[in-house]
Amino acid sequence: MTIVITGASRGIGAGLARAYRDRGQDVVGTSRSPSVGVQMDVTHPADHAALAETLGDRAVDLLICNAGVYADKGQTVESGYGADMWAQGFATNVTGVFLAVQALLPHLRRANGARIAIIASQMGSSQRAPGGSYVYRASKAAAINLGRNLAMDLEPEGIAVGIYHPGWVQTDMGGGAADITVDQSVAGLVARFDALDLGSTGCFETWDGRAHPF
Repeated sequence: MTIVITGASRGIGAGLARAYRDRGQDVVGTSRSPSVGVQMDVTHPADHAALAETLGDRAVDLLICNAGVYADKGQTVESGYGADMWAQGFATNVTGVFLAVQALLPHLRRANGARIAIIASQMGSSQRAPGGSYVYRASKAAAINLGRNLAMDLEPEGIAVGIYHPGWVQTDMGGGAADITVDQSVAGLVARFDALDLGSTGCFETWDGRAHPF
């Protein structure tokens, strides 16, 4: 079983890579750092093409689109949220997901019952809108929408797509005051990915298995 994880150098991505390697799975992790896994910036189409070439004719059983950025903490409506911040946020959190799926689609098609897991956030839910963090919220909302539409298009090919809120996790992004540890989030996410199939494709779930409102 081959698993590809984007953004696997730290936080949840690194935790997922460890968990699957501990289970004896073949893990291909990507990172912007050349010292960790396969070097790839998810905003660069050429990097996705290079990853696909590196995989050769291998089947990919599970693609975990985890790479993401949250650059707009503390921004204000009056003076923040510059155009470059919007561009980078969507390039990473939305376009990067699509490019990964697009580049690895031939590899996913080679697997029997391939799955795609998109790490989104409850901050992208239209029913949770307390204000602020506009770039992150909007990009995660777009990632949720992307996942739902990919699920529809890929279901006839036997490829299931799930969308997940990983929890408020104690990472560089989540901060030390977050609710749960990386290990707790990872254990729950792995269980969710294991359960993902065509019967649940298009789901938006929390790390601990609750259906999340869109």
